[in-house]
Amino acid sequence: MPDTLLPGDIRRSLAISLLRAREAVMGRFRPMLARHDVTEQQWRVLRVLGEGAPCDASELAERACILAPSLTRIIKALEERQMITREKHGGDGRRVRLAITPKGLALIREVAPESRAIYAELEKRYGAEKIERLLGLLNGLADLHDET
Repeated sequence: MPDTLLPGDIRRSLAISLLRAREAVMGRFRPMLARHDVTEQQWRVLRVLGEGAPCDASELAERACILAPSLTRIIKALEERQMITREKHGGDGRRVRLAITPKGLALIREVAPESRAIYAELEKRYGAEKIERLLGLLNGLADLHDET
């Protein structure tokens, strides 16, 4: 295959590097989440709702980085497990507000010590300053999405 078709070293590809980094991090969290019978996407939904006030599905999808069709399935599963509630939005009967339940908050509290231990290990191995710098850089890169 001619070299001109390939952009260069795959390890220098931003998209591939981001995916590899995600896998390096999530590989540490997946076993913990599995022990608590929660998927990565369900965990992101619970974390977003656990941070504050109820929100509608489109805001939740954006904040949890989940596509709307997947979110519908996740909402249903978490509702069945009584970890979130869904209620009609006051001003618009077609919209719903989603909120975390005490059971959902209890799961977050239960998982928190394990999650903190994983973050601490990542900081120990990679460095707290590097992680902070990386988070700033990644958030800046993600902000480019908002500019489109």
